[in-house]
Amino acid sequence: MGTPKIGIRELVEFVLRAGNLNASMNSQNTAAEGARIHRMLQKQRASHYEKEYTLEKTIEMADRTFIVHGRADGVIRDTDHPLIEEIKTSDALFEDLSENTLTLYWAQAKVYAAILMEQESLTEITIQLTYYQRLTEKITQTEQQITLADAQAFLKSLTDEYAEWLRFREELHQQRNDSIQTLPFPFDQYRQGQRELAAVVYKTIAFHKHLWVEAPTGTGKTISTLFPSIKAMGEDKFNRLFYLTAKQSTRQVAEGAISLLKQKGLRIKSITLTAKDKITFPDEVGLQPEDNPYMIGYYDRLKPAIKDMVANENLMTRQAIEAYAKKHRLDPFEFSLDASLFCDVIICDYNYLFDPQVYLQRFFAIDHDDDNFFLIDEAHNLVNRSRDMYSAEVSSAPLLKLINQFKGDDELSEAPLRHLQALNRAFRKYSKPLRDSGDTSTIFPEEITSLNKAIRKLTDYLHDWMITQPKSDLLDETLDYYFSCSSYLKIADYYDETYRTKIALNERDDHLISFKQICLDPSAFLKESLDKGCGAVLFSATLSPLDYYQRVLGGDDDSLRYQLTSPFPPENQEILITQYIQTTYQHRQSSMANILMSIHTLVTGKTGNYLIFLPSYKFLETVSEAFQSQYPDIDVVVQTGQMAEPQREAFVRHFQPNPTQTLVGFAILGGIFSEGIDLRADRLIGVGIVSVGLPGISDENNLLRDYFDEQNQHGFAFSYQIPGLNNVFQAAGRLVRGSHDTGIVLLMDQRFGANRYTNLFPPHWQNYQRVFNPDQLTQRVKQFWQNK
Repeated sequence: MGTPKIGIRELVEFVLRAGNLNASMNSQNTAAEGARIHRMLQKQRASHYEKEYTLEKTIEMADRTFIVHGRADGVIRDTDHPLIEEIKTSDALFEDLSENTLTLYWAQAKVYAAILMEQESLTEITIQLTYYQRLTEKITQTEQQITLADAQAFLKSLTDEYAEWLRFREELHQQRNDSIQTLPFPFDQYRQGQRELAAVVYKTIAFHKHLWVEAPTGTGKTISTLFPSIKAMGEDKFNRLFYLTAKQSTRQVAEGAISLLKQKGLRIKSITLTAKDKITFPDEVGLQPEDNPYMIGYYDRLKPAIKDMVANENLMTRQAIEAYAKKHRLDPFEFSLDASLFCDVIICDYNYLFDPQVYLQRFFAIDHDDDNFFLIDEAHNLVNRSRDMYSAEVSSAPLLKLINQFKGDDELSEAPLRHLQALNRAFRKYSKPLRDSGDTSTIFPEEITSLNKAIRKLTDYLHDWMITQPKSDLLDETLDYYFSCSSYLKIADYYDETYRTKIALNERDDHLISFKQICLDPSAFLKESLDKGCGAVLFSATLSPLDYYQRVLGGDDDSLRYQLTSPFPPENQEILITQYIQTTYQHRQSSMANILMSIHTLVTGKTGNYLIFLPSYKFLETVSEAFQSQYPDIDVVVQTGQMAEPQREAFVRHFQPNPTQTLVGFAILGGIFSEGIDLRADRLIGVGIVSVGLPGISDENNLLRDYFDEQNQHGFAFSYQIPGLNNVFQAAGRLVRGSHDTGIVLLMDQRFGANRYTNLFPPHWQNYQRVFNPDQLTQRVKQFWQNK
């Protein structure tokens, strides 16, 4: 790592921010619009005006050398009339800007002035603040004269205070690295494959690469990726580790691994970020920022709170964050984000890196930062999650509800109603050809820009109107629709050849219309996110075939791939494929007898607990009811739709160790019980999977198929076969979780035996056996348990 850099904006805001936390409605400005306004103003300047002028200065702070850097919006280096311009854009009126906001604006310009005057040997310069109020397009310009001595004194005052925090950081940094030097692997010995995986992760960091890893259940993926990453951090190969997950349960596994390393002597600062709606204090809910005691004076209390928590805690879990936030009277969500700047490991959801609408700008505002390294757990989940992140839908249903509410209230101004009706007319206009055709949906290959303009007109108006309104239920509903429209416009900024637009009519009411921008291939966007660090490891127990996941998750030609075999003896798990069962829709009824018979053969081979997975609730209900009717003496538990957390926990509790009678659980393939539950040893001894799990045929899946066919890829495999097979691998992965676990995976669909499926099986599935009739299945099950 080279000389560490500190952004001028980061320096100014950390030292000088004061007063209240304003978590009210964000400006409608997008980054693209702000850049457009900057360019427009810069073009109006004289020919000797230099825009986006990079400035940096080497500074000694806390006995270390740093580069303070930034980019002035514009400079004039004419020695007679030198000038630095700082351009700011927002929706607020200039006269309504807070004193602290203006202080921050001027402070950036003063730091730029200190650096530029030293470089150009100037003794005085004009600093100009140009403020563009977006809604009225009013431009306010103010100027100050500043001398070199005053600018240097101002910069020194900032760096002197910042140095105290750098010394605090440096102490933590040294404690961290000293503890890492002697940190042992936390177990007496490596499992099979763990040492090799740790070595590959370390090399990935050293060479600044992206690595895709399939590491089967039992490999110890979390510790095998965390341990070498922390070792590399101790050598200053990078400075901040992000552990990104899709689920709360995997975040807890990461916390557990760091806690284990802490017991071995590791002194590291780890923080877990929790979603805002889950960590907000109950007494904050429904309060406006100006009435919220956790936001009033937030920045005045923030620094002592950060020092208190970071100095006294190593593992900053949700519980620790809430305790310190309550102690110092701070909003816990915002406090966790601010405290994360002082942490070495940040455990969080995928969206904090990958989602264009909520990513952590404090870490990822620049295109590349060698301080960051990413570990991405259960990476198979990122495929659909990322498509959702880069897609957006807007519907007329809440719009029509708002129109009716405004019509029904005579005291409300007619202006909002007119704007809402204007958007509804645009919805009707652009969906008329679809209604005339009699179809319920259609696909456009390009962005509907004229509709976007209509949506933007409404959001522009609502933004101004809502600021003037008292709080009410109607205002809340209007705000919800405003945010929905704003999200749609944000995604429109990314629209390219990987997108399609779907217009759909409600089948029961063609007055209800939806427009959806569908991102078919977010891989380029994911790569941009991955490139914000010095490297990344994307890993999962089910990442077959690796070339598919590398393609759809943003890999490039020099990305690395690594596939481990299972650490457990292959004879511990029998994989049987029934060649006599067909589960395509037209054959399900005729195969029902064989399905029931095969499940019965599996679960009567040995007393114990079993899970049977089916691809839909309707099929699950049909099979489970028929099984209970035909075999009433066998205990059965069935997953139902929309199970709350207590019901989920109750379902899992049925699978107790040392069972004295057989239990059969029926669950949804690809659902909550096919991933993330850990039924070790004899809590589960058999898994049956009915069908190959293909996603349902839909417009969107067909669009994916056609898109990848056009890209000379395997469209059907990418859109249907591989996603379905991943659900199968995940469900089967519930079975063998430890070195002494044994059991049978029964694949009930003859398609599993076809080469197009067996070619996609991971290495530890290569001992599969085909069975061609029920008697052969009975023989194989009996033989497996006799040998155990």
